[in-house]
Amino acid sequence: MPKLGSAPARKLPRAPRRLAALLAAACAAAPLLSGCGIAPAPPDDGRIKVVTTFTVLADMTRAVSGGVVEVDSITKPGAEVHGYEPTPSDLLRAAKSDLVLDNGLGLESWFAQFVQRSEAPHATLSAGVAPIPIRAGDTSGHPNPHAWMSPRNARIYVANIRAALTRLDPAHAAVFERNAADYTARIDEIERELRAELAQVPEPQRALVTCEGAFSYLARDVGLREAYLWPVNSDAEGTPQQIKDTTNLVRHRGVPAVFCESTVNDQAQRQVAAETGAGLGGPLYVDSLSAPGGPVPTYLDLLRHDARAIAAGLSGGRR
Repeated sequence: MPKLGSAPARKLPRAPRRLAALLAAACAAAPLLSGCGIAPAPPDDGRIKVVTTFTVLADMTRAVSGGVVEVDSITKPGAEVHGYEPTPSDLLRAAKSDLVLDNGLGLESWFAQFVQRSEAPHATLSAGVAPIPIRAGDTSGHPNPHAWMSPRNARIYVANIRAALTRLDPAHAAVFERNAADYTARIDEIERELRAELAQVPEPQRALVTCEGAFSYLARDVGLREAYLWPVNSDAEGTPQQIKDTTNLVRHRGVPAVFCESTVNDQAQRQVAAETGAGLGGPLYVDSLSAPGGPVPTYLDLLRHDARAIAAGLSGGRR
């Protein structure tokens, strides 16, 4: 899968029929295997097709596209992205797309399968982000992949989406530029709201304790100390030593609330809360949006929800 270059873009051919035939044949030969069902493709309306690796990126891309391109996410609302296992249907969708967008920074360990099987170009949306290294665990020293949780970084994502869409469809460059500018302004507004919410948290209580270490960029930007039970969801979750260390920090600092993310089991964090008397706030949303009727159907909703939940929890309900 080639990276998008600076040469004039053209409508790219759909993926080879041979790949589709191979995948269909594999599933026909083993119809009872998990994940072998291939859903029928939706009618082709002639728009350029973009596939993203998870729902947050899909929502951001739809905002910049403004409906000019068709956008689909490999993972669905509520799915855990770190250890996701692509199905044959996923591979077919990527192979038939005109562009694949991924986060990078080691988030999608399964993305190599798309590189091998798709002729479509791809763009990594975290390109240009200054990474924060993970501090512990099997991935210690590697970049923390959750860069989109910072509004400051979100501007970089939006710029990369606009550039990728423009290279693919230069005829709509003005539309993408206008939408990207409007969307960036809305992100800036959310950042101001977020800072105002978190500014109400008393200084001694400005510690964000979560299950996964997914808030390093956000904590850095708004002046919160970060602590977590495990660095990334692909690591072991909630070892006895991790629980002990987190419990000691919460008790020592008098942190009034701890949090867990929507896509992981919160049992270990409940243990921390029970042993320290802290409340269990949240849930927080990171790796996935909710369904349309849920609390965070868009990326902007996700930022607002998490800021308000964190501020309310760390203020001890006295806001």
